[in-house]
Amino acid sequence: MKPRGRVQMLRCALGGVEATVAHTTHAFARHSHDRFGIGIVVAGGQRSASGRGPVEARVNDVITVNPGEVHDGSPLDEHGRAWRMLYFEPSLVIGTVAECAESPLREVELTRPVLNDAELSLRFARLFSVAVNEANEGVSPDNLACEEALVALFSYVAQYHATSLPHRPGHIGPVGPVARAKNRIDDDPASASTLADLAAEAGMSRFQLLRSFAHEVGLPPHAYRMQRRVLLARQLIASGSTLADSAVSAGFSDQSHMTRAFVRLLGVTPASYAAAVR
Repeated sequence: MKPRGRVQMLRCALGGVEATVAHTTHAFARHSHDRFGIGIVVAGGQRSASGRGPVEARVNDVITVNPGEVHDGSPLDEHGRAWRMLYFEPSLVIGTVAECAESPLREVELTRPVLNDAELSLRFARLFSVAVNEANEGVSPDNLACEEALVALFSYVAQYHATSLPHRPGHIGPVGPVARAKNRIDDDPASASTLADLAAEAGMSRFQLLRSFAHEVGLPPHAYRMQRRVLLARQLIASGSTLADSAVSAGFSDQSHMTRAFVRLLGVTPASYAAAVR
C-alpha cells in the first residue's frame, strides 16, 4: 500500500503544545514521542502495537500516548484514517495535573491508549478549537479561553484517565547498564558512537547490549538514536536554525537524510514543521 494523504503541522496558540491533523494511509514504524499525545480519530480506523498492548481505534475514539512509549500505527483498510492530535510538553501536563490535584507530582501516566469517552472528546475539541483552529484561521487567540480549555481537559484526564505519582524530593533511582548506554545517546545523539562504544559504556558485550537495549527501550540502539536525532533537529529548527544547519548539527549526513527520517517517524517534512512552529 503506497502512502497517500498527508500529516500537517498546525500553529497552536499555547506554548509547549504542538498540533497535527492527518488523513493518511501511511504506516508509521515503531517510535516514541518526547511529549504526551491526546487526539481524536475523525475518520477510518487505526491499528497500533502500543506500549500498553495491541489496540484498535475507530471514529470518535480518543487516542493517547505517554512520553517515551514505543508504538506504531497502520490503517485498518485501504481508505486510511484521519485524526487530530495535540502533543504536550511533559512539564506542562505534570504542572497542570498537579494544580488540579493541589499537590506536587513527579510523574503522570495516561492509563489507556484508546478511550471512548464523550466528555473527554468534547473537552479536547474545545481546546483544539480555541488554541488551534482559531490560530490558523487568522483569529487573534484568546489566551484566557485557551488556558481555561487546557485546565478543563486535564482536570478531567486527571480524575478519570491518568495515574499520578507524588513528588519525592531528592529521590534518584539507580542507573542500570542499559540506562547508561541510553543516556550516552541522549547526551549527544549527533555523535557517531558505535555499538562497541555503547556496549563499553554499559559494561556488556555488543550482543548483550543489543538484546537488552531492545527489550528495555523498545527499539534497538540505531533506531533510538535516529529518533533522538529527529528530536534534536526539531529543537534546532524551532529555535530558528536553517534546515541544512539543523541536519548537520543533529548528526544527519545531509538535509535529504533528515527529511526521510522526519517523514518516516513524524509523517511531516522538516519544512512543514518549520512553517508551523516559527
